[in-house]
Amino acid sequence: MLKQFFGKTGHESSRILLGAAAFSDVTQADADASIELSLAAGLNHVDVAAGYGDAELRMGDWIGRHGRPFFLATKTGERTKEKAHDQIRRSLERLKVDHVDLMQLHFLTDPVEWEIALGPGGALEAVIAARDEGLVRFIGITGHGLTAPVMHLRALERFDFDSVLLPYSFLMSQNAAYENDFRSLLQVCQEKNIAMQTIKSLVQTPWGEAKQDRATWYRPLEDQVAIDAQVHWVLGQQGLFLNSVGDIHILPKVLDAAERFIAAPNFQTMQAMVEEWGMRSLFE
Repeated sequence: MLKQFFGKTGHESSRILLGAAAFSDVTQADADASIELSLAAGLNHVDVAAGYGDAELRMGDWIGRHGRPFFLATKTGERTKEKAHDQIRRSLERLKVDHVDLMQLHFLTDPVEWEIALGPGGALEAVIAARDEGLVRFIGITGHGLTAPVMHLRALERFDFDSVLLPYSFLMSQNAAYENDFRSLLQVCQEKNIAMQTIKSLVQTPWGEAKQDRATWYRPLEDQVAIDAQVHWVLGQQGLFLNSVGDIHILPKVLDAAERFIAAPNFQTMQAMVEEWGMRSLFE
């Protein structure tokens, strides 16, 4: 498994991060099997969140029995200092740890919520206080949607975050405006040594009228060749991390793809894949 330093944290993280959103509604046995499969493949960085159903509980149960041989990140979706203060401590209890490596402000792209969370009495103040108490080592911010890169750039002007997280895939790179914003953010992150995490790499289409039979909130690619292409394309972009898919049944295919990564496919290959699978972006 390829590794690189996770920004300025000093931790050499696997470039594939275990996206524990996949554990939001699974049995402990299934979560255990997925964690152990991931560790065996070389993953050493887990990303979870307070808002991912039972995911923190599943991780905490495993950690309680095996310890924590990985970089552990979670997220608070609260916007005010008081509520974030309480949620941070609840996450530590659920995870059965006395601190986490990374606490992220979750899904922060709405301008009103952004201003509340990053303003006086906002959630950022609670995370900074938790860092000062030794409950949190590093601080990040995450976002969804087409405005995520611009909102993250604004956030980095206000606070020196250690990491950012946002959607990115070949399909999203073909949106010229989004690609331009993403590259602007990437340049700033590289200049400031800020870790850049990507999500939603395996989107085939929105669910639409299709029967939702996967845990992901989009219809994911499931063919191994298609997954290979998407994973290899993201890993071929210098400096990016890829959060694994939010469904335990597809996770092994992502790990398999990562193990065989050599280089990113060319544009023609990727464009042909988009057409073959009828791929459509989640974000219009």
